[in-house]
Amino acid sequence: MSDISKRYVKALIASVGESDIAEVSATLSKLSAVFRDSKVLTILYANDVAKEQKVEFLSSLIDTKNDKVTNLLKVLASYGRLDSIPSIANELEHQVSNILNKHKGLVLSKDELSEDKISQIAQNLSKKFDTNIELEAVKSDYNGIKVEVETLGVEIAFSTDRLKSQLSEYILKAI
Repeated sequence: MSDISKRYVKALIASVGESDIAEVSATLSKLSAVFRDSKVLTILYANDVAKEQKVEFLSSLIDTKNDKVTNLLKVLASYGRLDSIPSIANELEHQVSNILNKHKGLVLSKDELSEDKISQIAQNLSKKFDTNIELEAVKSDYNGIKVEVETLGVEIAFSTDRLKSQLSEYILKAI
């Protein structure tokens, strides 16, 4: 994350407080998703569109009643930093996870895992890191199981290919 994003997030958290910060984070996450659309980017980078119109456009996309989000958009527009919204949303999500002590993660696997297995992994990780962790299963090409909790900086992997390789090495050394 850039230092600019961290500064905006710090100011936003201070102005909003812990009570509404989750709502603001969700709103900014929705807004950051629209930055993947090339048509939206064309409008935001257009020189012939006024800053006020850009703010109104973005506000209409998220339909928020929160004045803090609207004021943030105005400030970002005035400094020409509307393109920082995705990094601000990402940093805010990370900070909110730490404040609320709730973290989301992914379980990557080639095979489908049952909900019981996923919840068991989440409970064990929650105990280990003394936090509340929610995990979501994602099918991938990974041959084994990989658990990623980005906001905690945790990645745990068990690869069947690596296990086979280590087992073969052990057998060869034993001979």
